[in-house]
Amino acid sequence: MTYTDMQDKKIHQGRNIKRFREMLGIKQEALALELGDDWNQKKISLLEQKETVETDILAQVAKILKVPAEAIENFDEEQAVNIISNTFTSNDTSTLNAINVQPTFNPLDKMVELYERMLEQQKEMIEKLERLIEKD
Repeated sequence: MTYTDMQDKKIHQGRNIKRFREMLGIKQEALALELGDDWNQKKISLLEQKETVETDILAQVAKILKVPAEAIENFDEEQAVNIISNTFTSNDTSTLNAINVQPTFNPLDKMVELYERMLEQQKEMIEKLERLIEKD
């Protein structure tokens, strides 16, 4: 895709509102409630189907979602996916190394702790069985 193709490509602002709303875990009803009395779930659904959203409504929605209006106006999922895939398929492993997560505990210590608890439970069961046998 050339630069001019990307410029000609329309951004679907309503779909972007839906994406941001869903990422934030906000229901259509909750967004409608925040927008005011003349809004309802059905009206939000219709808004999310619009390719272009009126500037004032876009600004209100952006404020409620706590995202810049420009993010809703300009977000292109295909372009974002391309950037991410190019980042992670390059030979530069520094990005992947930066994501390396270190646990805050030692997994071996947790295994030993689990094993010790199992041994303790087994010991208690043996003691109970021995007491039962002695009673008979």
